Amino acid sequence: MLYYLFDWLDKAFDFPGAGVFQYISFRAACSTITSLLMMLLFGKPFIRWIGNRLDMHDTVRTELGLEGAAQKAKTPTMGGLLILAAIIVPTLLFAKLDNIYVQIMLGTTVWLGMVGFLDDYLKKTRGKAGLPGRYKVIGQVLLGLVVGLLIMYHPDIATSGLSRTTTTIPFMKNNELDYAKLITWMGPWAKDLVWLLYVVIVILVVTAVSNASNLTDGIDGIATGVAAVNGGALAILAWLSGNVIFSNYLNIMYMPNIGELAIFSTAFVGATLGFLWFNTHPAEMFMGDTGSLAIGGIIAVFAILIRKELLLPLLCGIYLIEDLSVIIQTAGCKIYRRRNKLPVGQPVPVEKRPFLMTPIHHHYQKKGIPEQKVVQRFIIVAILLAILSIVTLKLR
Repeated sequence: MLYYLFDWLDKAFDFPGAGVFQYISFRAACSTITSLLMMLLFGKPFIRWIGNRLDMHDTVRTELGLEGAAQKAKTPTMGGLLILAAIIVPTLLFAKLDNIYVQIMLGTTVWLGMVGFLDDYLKKTRGKAGLPGRYKVIGQVLLGLVVGLLIMYHPDIATSGLSRTTTTIPFMKNNELDYAKLITWMGPWAKDLVWLLYVVIVILVVTAVSNASNLTDGIDGIATGVAAVNGGALAILAWLSGNVIFSNYLNIMYMPNIGELAIFSTAFVGATLGFLWFNTHPAEMFMGDTGSLAIGGIIAVFAILIRKELLLPLLCGIYLIEDLSVIIQTAGCKIYRRRNKLPVGQPVPVEKRPFLMTPIHHHYQKKGIPEQKVVQRFIIVAILLAILSIVTLKLR
């Protein structure tokens, strides 16, 4: 909104300084500061409102014997509402709202925020159950379906002459892959299925990353810190991809108008860093599924729009490790149970499990490593992965 106001002032009255709003870098800085200030100014009042007036507290499983679980059960949750507000408001203020990429990201934020909010609200009214997992997946699938179809058919989405189904392969010299080539070799009839293949890929990416973010949100500050790092890396990638000079210099895919997403991503970074102010150990509030589901979905859709979804296993390596730890634990316990013919209901002995507890951050807690140290080390690893992800632009 402010972009259009100052654009009008600049053109109509030659207002001094109004032209600076034409620069993405300036508006991105304003977006970061605004989102950060929103979190710092409204954080305490929000905690009092959500905790005292609405009595929205986390449903922590104290029987698992994790460090400080009893105290965490008294912590207000649903802080994701504040995170999403701190993303949406600066984006509305400083971004070009007629940009289709910005519109998709705002829609993603609101939609997955609603799904997560419903889950948190049902946990309050129904206990620990919350929204059944299949309904969360349905929400993620619907989002992936809409995003995939928009990328395929919206007239304002283009990739400088390349196919709409083109993406980037990291570490490769000629690093552009057209998903359509995966099936069109089968014959002319396969061309009609390209849209379906692409939509399925988008759905898988959105669902996987959103759920992985939800799994990562288990101890104070870990999901927020990792998300801030990932968001910063994606902001750089979006800005470079939308700049014709830098994209040509780096020999990467140039995408007209995609640089505007830097406004959204810097608001995302500011919001997550601001939330970290209240979410560091001992946390004053939790984001809940309102935040964790939305954060993962935002990262997934953002990466898809800038054609960097194949970079996500590296950039979001923390999410991947958390996901794999749960898969390995589940498979390992099933194999042990089958081999030893354990009766139904009898747990697998701790020493026979692949991990003491999953997701893997709880495994390190069970080993006696302090919660703060686990979080700090995970964030350090996330920073290293983000740097390596950006380096892939030249490392081929």
